[in-house]
Amino acid sequence: MFAVVRTGGKQYRVSAGDKIAVEKLAGDAGDTIQLGDVLLAGDGGEIKDVAGLTVAAEIIAQAKSEKVTVFKKRRRHNYRRKAGHRQQMTLLRIVQVGDSKFEKTAAPTAEAAPKAEEAPVKAETKAKAEPAQQAEAVSATEEKTTAKKPAAKKAPAKKAEEK
Repeated sequence: MFAVVRTGGKQYRVSAGDKIAVEKLAGDAGDTIQLGDVLLAGDGGEIKDVAGLTVAAEIIAQAKSEKVTVFKKRRRHNYRRKAGHRQQMTLLRIVQVGDSKFEKTAAPTAEAAPKAEEAPVKAETKAKAEPAQQAEAVSATEEKTTAKKPAAKKAPAKKAEEK
């Protein structure tokens, strides 16, 4: 089953198990949230009624998106301004697309007991998860920079060989 949900002024087509990046939402990593603004729902080729339908999602991480460089220039006026911006975003994993009645009845019985026992464990897990997420971000940045560096190193070497 899939659904089209609206959050942060944008629309996303989601189904159970999908991962999406949306505008920043309140909450910490590991929290479960409900996306209630469902515009369309369907199963296969048929459209379903969206009345009372909600989408349950788990927050994977709070992160920043790619850097956007803003450069302003006015010709012949010695005016140049350079600024950067990184938009805050939330990474979500879609847990379930279904009725709100089903989630309200299933959620308290399945989550009430584990929450009391796992509260200290979640704090430890968050501490362990954050360095792993930072390491992923650093490795992604290193891949970008390493791809650019060899091209810069090869260019001077060719000039020396040609002379």
